[in-house]
Amino acid sequence: MRAGIVILPEHRWSEARPRWQAAESYGFAHAWTYDHLGWRTLVDGPWFDAIPTLTSAALVTSTIRLGTYVASPNFRHPVTLARQLLTLDDVSNGRFTLGIGSGGGGIGGYDSVVLGNPEPTPKVRQARFEEFVELTDALLRNEITNYRGDFYAAVDARSAPGCVQQPRIPFLIAANGPKAMRLAARFGQAWVTTGGEADDYESWWRSIAGLVERFNELGADIDRFLSLDGPVFSLSSVAVFEDMAGRARELGFTDVITHWPRPDGVYAGREDVLERVAADVLPHL
Repeated sequence: MRAGIVILPEHRWSEARPRWQAAESYGFAHAWTYDHLGWRTLVDGPWFDAIPTLTSAALVTSTIRLGTYVASPNFRHPVTLARQLLTLDDVSNGRFTLGIGSGGGGIGGYDSVVLGNPEPTPKVRQARFEEFVELTDALLRNEITNYRGDFYAAVDARSAPGCVQQPRIPFLIAANGPKAMRLAARFGQAWVTTGGEADDYESWWRSIAGLVERFNELGADIDRFLSLDGPVFSLSSVAVFEDMAGRARELGFTDVITHWPRPDGVYAGREDVLERVAADVLPHL
């Protein structure tokens, strides 16, 4: 099993840079950042764009994989995004993974309304997501792409010089529902879930077991990622992280993802717990 960590894009680079370097030296296999214009309770605080952040991280690391967690159609267009991804893939020398999702809505769905558009219904959001993935896949594979759908279009969109990683940058597709899961099985090199809605620890794990059972029915031989931070923050203690990683392994997950501890609010925790997990747990995963 591999472990990854999310570093929220809320710090100026002078403070963020050592965190990305530490994630690599700690032994994490991959490091991620949120791809939002603003996020939930942190919407009024400092926030930086994911693509320049990851490009900067690529320049100060050498082995750790980097990725968006996750890019979405809420404010991205596949044609412009594809050019950014080609650049990131090149700068990182093939260490980039595109984490991609349908885009959040409802409470905390700042990205879905900040551009002044009406918030899409769940049905529209899923249909838009399918087009987004399909067109992004084509743009990263083909030299020239022409496409016209209900939500996106591309006219003679070029992709030279192409991806460092062939046939294209790998996709990590976020999916809980059946349609999104089928999309992950079709286009993804990995599937990621955050689990279902649950207020307590055991109910959350039961929801994950149900999602795994549903995904197993698709017969997709791809990596499986679990975001550990549900009702309980995985770095609240070393024992909690060990328990969560162990349960994830038993359910067949190949990778787990935690979040860098923050001093307060969401993902509040102590960095000494992160350091002890890195020293005592990661080497044995």
